[in-house]
Amino acid sequence: MTKIKLCGLRFDEDIECVNELLPEYIGFVFWSKSKRYITPEEAKCLKDKLNPKIKAVGVFVDEDIKSVESLVKDGIIDIVQLHGNEDEAYIKTLKQDAGCEVIKAFKLKADDENIDLIIRKINNSSADFVLLDSGMGTGKVFDWSLIKSVKRPYFLAGGLTYENVGTAVKELKPYAVDASSSLETDGRKDRLKMQTFVSEVRKVSG
Repeated sequence: MTKIKLCGLRFDEDIECVNELLPEYIGFVFWSKSKRYITPEEAKCLKDKLNPKIKAVGVFVDEDIKSVESLVKDGIIDIVQLHGNEDEAYIKTLKQDAGCEVIKAFKLKADDENIDLIIRKINNSSADFVLLDSGMGTGKVFDWSLIKSVKRPYFLAGGLTYENVGTAVKELKPYAVDASSSLETDGRKDRLKMQTFVSEVRKVSG
């Protein structure tokens, strides 16, 4: 069964909703330039209310590694997701020192002349999982044919909505699907959109 990650949670009502829906993962964004940014203190308050069956993923962009480690060790997040230029040394150090799973995000564009190199990096990354996206929080779908050479389980992101996620799951059979902006109305998570997204994934993946 394809797993589900609902990202960019910021409010108590978001946690109430996911505690009912029970996705496998939720995401807290710790990148200060994101409109979904929350502070570690805010994230702790939300994590304390989160059903322990759900793993909390912290989303970072070129963050100081010690700051990331402290969030793991303090129990605010369970898994780290990296969207910047973090290299293999960063990933290995984080896994060793924080003892957590790591998701490394890769941006895919059809017109990227380095696409073959990116695919090799995806396949060879020492991260526990990779996330394939069109760009952090863009809300745009990338050309799924680009990932036919990916030889490992992956989180699929980038423009997934309740309208197209069923097709994505049937065609690509990703390890997990990840959505954020498509779950919102006027900048806040929309309960009905979240419910419908989760329902569509589970209906198709069994």
